[in-house]
Amino acid sequence: METNVKHFTGRYDALDRWLSYWYQSELVRRTEAQEVIEIGCGNKTVSNLLKRNGIKVLTVDNDPSLGPDQIGDVLTLPLPNEAARTILCAEVLEHLPFEDFPRALAELRRVAKEFVVLSLPHWGISFRLSFKLPLIRPIDLFLKIPWPRRHVWNGEHYWEIGKTGFPVLRIRKEITKAGFRIEFEKIYPDNPAHHYFLLKKI
Repeated sequence: METNVKHFTGRYDALDRWLSYWYQSELVRRTEAQEVIEIGCGNKTVSNLLKRNGIKVLTVDNDPSLGPDQIGDVLTLPLPNEAARTILCAEVLEHLPFEDFPRALAELRRVAKEFVVLSLPHWGISFRLSFKLPLIRPIDLFLKIPWPRRHVWNGEHYWEIGKTGFPVLRIRKEITKAGFRIEFEKIYPDNPAHHYFLLKKI
């Protein structure tokens, strides 16, 4: 089977992606899950990290060359209801047309017992001022400025938060309509292209 080499190159695993891996795993750990399902396993960096922390992980991906535990599509997951306490779905849903976003959220809610960790790309201009004083944690002043721009299909993403027609308010509305409460959301100053959500099933 031919491997999808894109996910196994130094260029793919740039610093910002390593930061994304860390934030994904940190949000999963925050849910105190003992079992996690990762939708879209990529090169399995996050699933391997979680496993080293004693968490049981099942990977699902529609690309068999990545060697997931199960082959499946996020719109029709081959999993029973409430299959795991926490579902991780990072940088996946933008690869679907936005009209499929509500259906994907509903499917994530179906297989989650309690939590979904979701990460999506967020377009915009970022300003960051960071400083560190002795014996004090670093202080970050961060601002994400909306800069509406029409999204153009690039062979990967159908849409991104912050592009014309996809404000974060619209994303939040779809999330709550799907039956989730947003427990936590953040754009981290050192990883400003990604928007992280911790969702709780209600």
